[in-house]
Amino acid sequence: MAILDVIEFLDPSGRQIVHRVPEGGSGEFRLGSQLVVRESQAAVFFRDGKALDVFGPGRHTLSTANIPLLTGLLSIPFGGKSPFRAEVYFVNLADLIDMKWGTMEPVTFRDSEFGMVRLRAFGTYAMNVADPQMFVTKIVGTQGLYETGQIEDYLRTIIVSRFNDLMGQMMKTLLDLPQHYNELGSGLKTSVADDFANLGLNLKALYVTSITPPEEVQKRIDERTGMGVVGNMNQYMQYQAAQAMGNLGKGGGGGGSNVGDAAGTGLGLGAGMGLGAGMAQIIAQGMQGAGAGGGQNTQPSPAQPGNQATSAAATVTCYNCHAQIPANSKFCPECGADQTAKVCPKCGTTNLPNAKFCTNCGTQLS
Repeated sequence: MAILDVIEFLDPSGRQIVHRVPEGGSGEFRLGSQLVVRESQAAVFFRDGKALDVFGPGRHTLSTANIPLLTGLLSIPFGGKSPFRAEVYFVNLADLIDMKWGTMEPVTFRDSEFGMVRLRAFGTYAMNVADPQMFVTKIVGTQGLYETGQIEDYLRTIIVSRFNDLMGQMMKTLLDLPQHYNELGSGLKTSVADDFANLGLNLKALYVTSITPPEEVQKRIDERTGMGVVGNMNQYMQYQAAQAMGNLGKGGGGGGSNVGDAAGTGLGLGAGMGLGAGMAQIIAQGMQGAGAGGGQNTQPSPAQPGNQATSAAATVTCYNCHAQIPANSKFCPECGADQTAKVCPKCGTTNLPNAKFCTNCGTQLS
């Protein structure tokens, strides 16, 4: 292996926390080699797993003068330039902002609204290395982590562990969590600060940016929210029925520009009017329920030939065959169906001529 005469590391990204030279194993150094440490860096010199010294920014010549511990470690002299195997760890001392943390899998918590929920949390934090030698000794020496990605993963597990413990104490319901993000972030920072300090790190800030349930739970919440927006289901169904009748009445949007379109439009109008007669009882019940709060029965009479608004030719629609017949007809001239409305003997509600039971009270009609 070649002897390293110049030891330096330049991080163009500025995001590396620690970098070892050489990257794999130990390297051949000798007394007189030049060590270049840049601003916002510190270099920790290791030999045989022991930290010998920490170098700040500048150019340093490796010798027994600035690394006194080398004197007892070098056993074979080579004319004042003894080679030896060692590693140098370059540590970034700059503030590292926008560091990410988050749960790998959803964690189950008790919830006063939903019983229990599985949540994932994400956030950011900012830190810097306060004690390079302690940091390298604790992280690299004890944990055996040499890459920045591994170190970030290790720090993330510390934060997530403390977060789960804090959430277990503060969690009430998922719906109230957003208003407690600042409180959670402050509490989590206080809880994690000592863990970081024991690694030679200074935790400057920590934030909780989102706490979310899994996608399938979010869909159920959206459905529940949609039901709340709809409000009165009876009124919503009446609106939907009116929309359906209106669409049928348009005959599928035909403009009537030719005979086929005109026929389609006429068929759509007929079907729409027939559907209107069929839906009348449901709408009447819904309207009665909506007006019950006023203390009066405001139920309109069911739509039937005698009650429908007449056209210019004074005609109505037969409830049975949907033919246009003269107003006030007692029987349909097309199908012979009786057009006389049935009045409930119990509550006086007017019902369709073919009704067997009262739409208001359920009394059997003769």
